[in-house]
Amino acid sequence: MNLVPMAEILQKADEEGYGVGGFNVNNLESLQAIIQAAEEEKSPLILATSEGAIKYMGMDHVIGMVEGFLKNTDLPVALHLDHGGSFDAAMKCIRKGYSSVMIDASKHPFEENIAQTKEVVQAAHAVGVTVEAELGRLVGSEDEITVTEREAAMTDPDEAVEFVERTGVDCLAVAIGTAHGVYKGDPELDFDRLKAINEKVDVPLVLHGASGVPDTDVQKSIGMGIRKINVNTDFQQAFTAKLREVLADDPELYDPRKYCGPAREAMTEKVKEKIRAFGSNGKAW
Repeated sequence: MNLVPMAEILQKADEEGYGVGGFNVNNLESLQAIIQAAEEEKSPLILATSEGAIKYMGMDHVIGMVEGFLKNTDLPVALHLDHGGSFDAAMKCIRKGYSSVMIDASKHPFEENIAQTKEVVQAAHAVGVTVEAELGRLVGSEDEITVTEREAAMTDPDEAVEFVERTGVDCLAVAIGTAHGVYKGDPELDFDRLKAINEKVDVPLVLHGASGVPDTDVQKSIGMGIRKINVNTDFQQAFTAKLREVLADDPELYDPRKYCGPAREAMTEKVKEKIRAFGSNGKAW
């Protein structure tokens, strides 16, 4: 596959001060929507697949679909494992051709998080693959991991420095008040904490759980070092809302192309909105 390491995409974003979406792929239509939007906006692209999405689609099918689309695009594209839960999960993706993996050991104590992350970094860097890790825990659910308000912990700036230095990770996902899934109230981002982390850490920062966060807040975070912004729920909601609308208008409709097509188009428009909000439009090379 003609993929680029995610680190290259984030380095250029860091140099020029914009953000790039880490957009989750869950099926064929979502991949089509993301690619179409990025093509129209001329944006670099990070295609993210969680372990749950890989299980749902099948690893070989994921690779086959991505390979097929890359034959017809000149965009810089990274294929990224989102929230990889183990060394083995990361290695499976690397062996299949992923150009970036995330090892998420944030549920473990600090030293164990470092140990697991370092192990993945050493193996991935040996073959030119980017590694993302997470420090601090986000409220909400991502696949089979659930974090409640009580359990959630913000990223400590000093721990972030030590974590990056000891692991050699390429980018760091920080917990500053965002959440996975649908927000129950308005998200409140801790910009003072983000500013402190950015001043101390010299790698690009990642914002998870950006669906539902106002674009103005995301843009403010980009100004404070966030370079990768993960979006999934917003796209799923746009897709599903259009799907329901089409089926409500014609309850007798049974051809999946007739309802998945409009839903895909709605998702494409939402992806384009995010690309423009993050400032990566026109940044493909």
